[in-house]
Amino acid sequence: MPPITIDRERIARTYTLIRPYIRRTPVVEVAGADFGLDDIPLVLKLELLQHAGSFKPRGAFANLLMREVPEAGVVAASGGNHGAAVAFAAMKLGKPARIFVPRVASPAKIARIRSYGADLVVTGEQYAEALEASRAWAAQSGALAVHAYDQAETILGQGSVGLEFEEQAPGLDTLLVAVGGGGLIGGIAAWYSGRIRIIGVEPEAAPTLTRALEAGHPVDAEAGGIAADSLAPKRVGELMFPLAQAHVAKVLLVSDEAIQSAQESLWNVLRVAAEPGGAAALAALLSGQYQPEPGERVGILVCGGNTSAVALGRAG
Repeated sequence: MPPITIDRERIARTYTLIRPYIRRTPVVEVAGADFGLDDIPLVLKLELLQHAGSFKPRGAFANLLMREVPEAGVVAASGGNHGAAVAFAAMKLGKPARIFVPRVASPAKIARIRSYGADLVVTGEQYAEALEASRAWAAQSGALAVHAYDQAETILGQGSVGLEFEEQAPGLDTLLVAVGGGGLIGGIAAWYSGRIRIIGVEPEAAPTLTRALEAGHPVDAEAGGIAADSLAPKRVGELMFPLAQAHVAKVLLVSDEAIQSAQESLWNVLRVAAEPGGAAALAALLSGQYQPEPGERVGILVCGGNTSAVALGRAG
């Protein structure tokens, strides 16, 4: 079969297909001064209010609805959020699911996966080891492998975040997006196609897209830090990389301390309980890694909320 084109038209068609199964998550407009910044307009899209606690069900439903699911069901490897999303989608569509997660997966994410009735396997220290185990199971069982980010259907589903955000907040100048494997920023970049400035944000301890852009192709990178269960897959996907090269203006690195501070700020200012990966994009703004121009209209994607800790100094 010819490769699937990842563009605005395909993202719009995918959105029509998955729309009955996902939430259209809200946006909230706040003054930068609320976060101790200059008084610039900020627009936050609260994708942590999506089913399963992150943006991931968009790509999960796209896979299960656009591909033929065998009797053996589906299999996925995940730091937690993708696994929860695939388990949720499989439950809703009546398909068996087996999910492999590494030991760094948070208890909140493990509990989510189990609550959706999937067969959960905890194995390995990092995502890459869980991925290898999931591939072995797919080969053995015949289950359909649903990749967390390096799958065209996944990227098309995640691109629907951009479609919604543009409808809800037209006129953005810049959009800050957290990067793990890159399916989310790849889909969003494909949707906007250079019409606004897309900025990637990664933890210093997991600079996957940064290293790929330096090398000119995806390469292995460090995979640790406070957001390791969502933003540390070892390397970005092959499919998203050309989209990033074409449409991502820059990638910024933020410290674990900045991410934790952003979590606390989201809770204090908006009573939004984001996980570390979900707060990374805001961390770039609050830490000064990204400095907007006067009057710049900045969008921030709060992409995940699967955390059981919101107390000051203990968010994670």
